[in-house]
Amino acid sequence: MAKKIMFQGTSSNVGKSILCTALCRILYRKGFKTVPFKAQNMALNSYVTKWGDEIGRAQVAQAEAADIDPIVQMNPVLLKPTGNQSSQVVLMGKPVGVFSAKEYHTQYSLTALDKVKESLAFLDDHFEMIVIEGAGSPAEVNLKANDIVNMRIAKMTQAPVFLIADIDRGGAIASIVGTLELLEPEERDLIKGIVINKFRGDIKLLEPALTFIEEKTGKKVVGVIPAIENLDIDEEDSVALENKKYEGTKEIQIAVLQTPKISNFTDFDALNYEPDVSVRFVGPGDLLGAPDLIILPGSKNTLSDLKYLQETGFADEIKSLAVKGTPIIGVCGGNQMLGTTIYDPHHMEGDIEESTGLGLVQSTTTMKDKKTTHQVTFDVENLHFLNGVYSGKNLVGYEIHMGDTTPNDASVQRCFNITSRSEQSVDVVDGFIDGTHRIMGTYVHGVFDNDEFRRFIINQLRLAKGLDEKPVLFRYFKHKNDAYNRLADIVEEHLDMDYIMSILKDMR
Repeated sequence: MAKKIMFQGTSSNVGKSILCTALCRILYRKGFKTVPFKAQNMALNSYVTKWGDEIGRAQVAQAEAADIDPIVQMNPVLLKPTGNQSSQVVLMGKPVGVFSAKEYHTQYSLTALDKVKESLAFLDDHFEMIVIEGAGSPAEVNLKANDIVNMRIAKMTQAPVFLIADIDRGGAIASIVGTLELLEPEERDLIKGIVINKFRGDIKLLEPALTFIEEKTGKKVVGVIPAIENLDIDEEDSVALENKKYEGTKEIQIAVLQTPKISNFTDFDALNYEPDVSVRFVGPGDLLGAPDLIILPGSKNTLSDLKYLQETGFADEIKSLAVKGTPIIGVCGGNQMLGTTIYDPHHMEGDIEESTGLGLVQSTTTMKDKKTTHQVTFDVENLHFLNGVYSGKNLVGYEIHMGDTTPNDASVQRCFNITSRSEQSVDVVDGFIDGTHRIMGTYVHGVFDNDEFRRFIINQLRLAKGLDEKPVLFRYFKHKNDAYNRLADIVEEHLDMDYIMSILKDMR
């Protein structure tokens, strides 16, 4: 039976995911076979396991920190918002329908609890340590009756809980005291410590507040974690985009359209880590300008985001820049938007059955009633982009999409040959590039994580500006591993790990 530890927060976005990632790497380095777990996620940034199951991105980062393959039991319930009050529910890696917030919380969540219990039992049998992440706050009294992610899980597993507060946003002491006051006595008993996160300044000035917290609540402050700049670890929540308004004056400027239903924005992190590249997310009220490359990202609702581009004028700007020679790359939903027409005969994204695309490529998309989810390996043979040609084998990525896109005429050339899906050999073509070699689309998420391919794209942009080519300067997967170690080093230094390990040792 595995030992369990749980992190809950006084609110959303206080750093639960990141601290769970740190604990996964710390425990892994101590020699424990460690696994992350979050019963229910709400996020548009998702990932596909080797077995074709869709889970939240945060648990993938945590699994990587623990040096294990992501599996669906780490995140049995994923909610992907489709509107202001509705979400697609993904249960055990597969979509089961779209539910309103009321329908889900009052009717379906407790049904999903059975799969949560099964997942926990599986992890209990196969691992030594389970690092459990809560969601939002355990003190949300309106949601408590149907909670399947916070205190219900803590009581079910009898996991020691550490409550995290974000001091950077202010009101941390009130949020800690208020959260504990709103918990039931048996729930408060499970809280074994308080963690202050994102601290800036002189720790001595904070010490009176730490003493007050301990005296007022009777709970030990087990750590004050400093604000960590340039963390470089994947985040799953679009709230994180508020902190990703990348700015810079590097040689290559890339603009990513931040549409309302943007998904998998981590696809572009590897580009921004390059020393000669700046990535800028362009949202409402922002100027598109004259970037060296425009990227249309993935979307949870392609038709809605396409309408957004048309109504805001971004669509006309994109088409105008394309005519002037600006290269454009679309990923997943962005790939669909580039074409002439999108059909939705099954009403997967609303009531509209046919929409006009940007018309930058002669291609047509038809939405299907079944989602395609796979990890993929693919080859690239003689891909013409701008004035260069690229070939490569065994590149990696993943697919999450509801539609199929097909070329309308011979001017559209295919880009990639997928050789495996979910570890099964296949021979499937993906993506396209137009006859000018400037407009390209693909369904493969993570395509820019491949170092040589990413550098090829950047070098073609450099050459187009009269700059010299550069060799591969940045290794993405090594960078991620180094980031996990850096995070673990900082957290381990500022967290009372002796106390935490003593609590875990006492668990039966």
